[in-house]
Amino acid sequence: MTLAQAIPTSIGLPFPIIGPTETENRPWGSFTTLEEGPGYKIKRIEVNPGHRLSLQMHHHRSEHWIVLSGTAKVTCDDKIEILEANQSTYVPQCSAHRLENPGVIQLVIIEVQNGEYLGEDDIIRFQDDYSRG
Repeated sequence: MTLAQAIPTSIGLPFPIIGPTETENRPWGSFTTLEEGPGYKIKRIEVNPGHRLSLQMHHHRSEHWIVLSGTAKVTCDDKIEILEANQSTYVPQCSAHRLENPGVIQLVIIEVQNGEYLGEDDIIRFQDDYSRG
């Protein structure tokens, strides 16, 4: 059930909430935006075995990652941790971070973004396996 479904229609919503959008493919896997509203966005992210996202940071948002299946290797500034299903971590705004799948099965996480701006162009890449700027 989405937030919009949980609130009776007689109350109405003071802001728009979107439902699931199309899946966007990336060289490392894919992501689907599940829901979005003012100050937050929820994504389902799938990372292929042996692949990783860029080492990056965001000026305008923090992220919470919850592992649904697979193994996640998470770098956040100088800290590296391995997470399994039902474990989570927090990535503060302006922290250099990376998500990778060191395992042999698909890594699936839920990402909850919070911040004043949540656009895909708020990504500063420090290192990228796929030569993206």
